Amino acid sequence: MKTSRKIGIFHYQLGLTDGVSLEVEKWKKVLERMGHRVQLFAGRFGADQGVLVPELYHHMPEIEEINQNVLGLSHSLTTTALGVQISEQKEKAKAALKKVITENDLDLLIVDNIWSVAMNIPAAIALKEIQAELGLPAIAHHHDFYWEKKIKPDLGDPLVKGILDNDLPPTSADIKHVVINSLAQASLEGYKGIHSTIIPNVFDFDGPDWNVDSYNQDFRQAIGVNEGDICILQATRVIPRKGIELAIDLVAALNAPQRREMLQERGLADGRAFTPENKIVLVLAGYDREDLTGSYLQRLKVKAEELGVDLRHIDTLVGPVRDDTSGKKIYSFWDTYTIADLITYPSLWEGWGNQLLEAFRAKLPVVLFEYPVYLEDIKDKGFDVISLGSVIKSRDRLDLAEISTKILQDAADECVVCLTDRQVREQLVDKNYRIAKQNYAYETLENDLGPLL
Repeated sequence: MKTSRKIGIFHYQLGLTDGVSLEVEKWKKVLERMGHRVQLFAGRFGADQGVLVPELYHHMPEIEEINQNVLGLSHSLTTTALGVQISEQKEKAKAALKKVITENDLDLLIVDNIWSVAMNIPAAIALKEIQAELGLPAIAHHHDFYWEKKIKPDLGDPLVKGILDNDLPPTSADIKHVVINSLAQASLEGYKGIHSTIIPNVFDFDGPDWNVDSYNQDFRQAIGVNEGDICILQATRVIPRKGIELAIDLVAALNAPQRREMLQERGLADGRAFTPENKIVLVLAGYDREDLTGSYLQRLKVKAEELGVDLRHIDTLVGPVRDDTSGKKIYSFWDTYTIADLITYPSLWEGWGNQLLEAFRAKLPVVLFEYPVYLEDIKDKGFDVISLGSVIKSRDRLDLAEISTKILQDAADECVVCLTDRQVREQLVDKNYRIAKQNYAYETLENDLGPLL
């Protein structure tokens, strides 16, 4: 067996701040550290450098039309027309992908989500056919599955059902399947009869700390947040499953007069004063362009206004890396952690949870809704988080999730302690950092990848 591989990693888009992009970047670093040559292939790139293959992009008009028809959101194509369009786009993707795979002399394919979420079916079929024809081994890295989506595929259409049954994910002795949690492992086994290996998300705990420096020292000023204001950071994308409405409820509870009085009396843990003029600001750092309903951010803004919560959506100022070449200063995703006093992570569902590890790495307290994967795979490690419970009690008139009032109020009280008591705060974040580094560092990923290569 070769000691060094020529590996291609394929995804719809890379170099952005979404979870798959972040995890691909980590896999690339670890694989290269193991002595392999790694090349990225995507239909769109943000910061990462790689081979651009436009046919992989899932938001091309032709692919969007296929997606809308497959998901039953549109019926613009008959079954016959849908089949023709899929076939035509598959052939285009196949020609482009085969060309770059052979030109780069790849001997291992790593396919991220393309074989599992059905957002570019032509590209998925093309990669399956190329893998079989060239006899290349592959790792199918599944972060999500199409059958987990809130909007289900139109399985009443025999064409759609046949494609999903046979091609997503494909089965072959040369394809090894990787999932990121035990629930996904059971789901893939139960739904498709496919065995998989669990490799959880990881983080670089040996890299440089994220600190205030000459570039980001004006970040708070740029978003209108004063030095004494409390910055609550929601670092995720703005999509419904992130449960951001619970973060709004939390900030509303923190704004209660008795809690503001405690904050003013005690001052903040880092020595800053909190005055009656200071605000508690909820900062949304992620983008919202992939919300299928198109209304989630607007509903969050309505809720925030009704509850008197200062909500700032700053995604236009945040990118994968720092950039001031266009006359507009862009701060990196990692800079957002330098302005935060507290992290909210109220996700109703996560495949694993990149931002959770980031919060532990940044040594910031985390307010967490205990989503299923956290309960199943992560909680037993012993992390110390401020819990929002694990049960959605109801939904309001805006179709936003609600939890128990008592749990919410208790969480707000814990937040006050973490915001004001330096000793409690340091013990909590140091403990979480230590546990996370022990279980989810790059060394863990390297040990997990070894047997697959």
